[in-house]
Amino acid sequence: QVQLVESGGGLVQAGGSLRLSCTASGRTLSSYAMGWFRQDPGKQREFVAAISSSGANTYYADSVKGRFTISRDNAKNTAYLQMNSLKPEDTAVYYCAADSGLHYYYTLRSDGRYDYWGQGTQVTVSS
Repeated sequence: QVQLVESGGGLVQAGGSLRLSCTASGRTLSSYAMGWFRQDPGKQREFVAAISSSGANTYYADSVKGRFTISRDNAKNTAYLQMNSLKPEDTAVYYCAADSGLHYYYTLRSDGRYDYWGQGTQVTVSS
């Protein structure tokens, strides 16, 4: 079993930056691909970014490409999402998720791929 805890959310002005962290306990993350998703009230959860278990491959939603960077430090059992040039439309609860490979028939851009989820951290971008 993997427990994920997100941190680093908050209130920031448009154009600002935040770095989200996702720290795991229970198992080492080094064999899990990791993803970040976000959800605004009344909307579906949407894919933001994903990273392979080694960190060699990264994937981004078009809406955040060039502004957000996903990374990981397997020695610290932590994944990160660096968010720059934030916009009001980035406001949402951000969730990290871990993929064991069990649901390999989904892509990393699908929330069905992931086995474990954090509780979420609120990001609010004011205009």
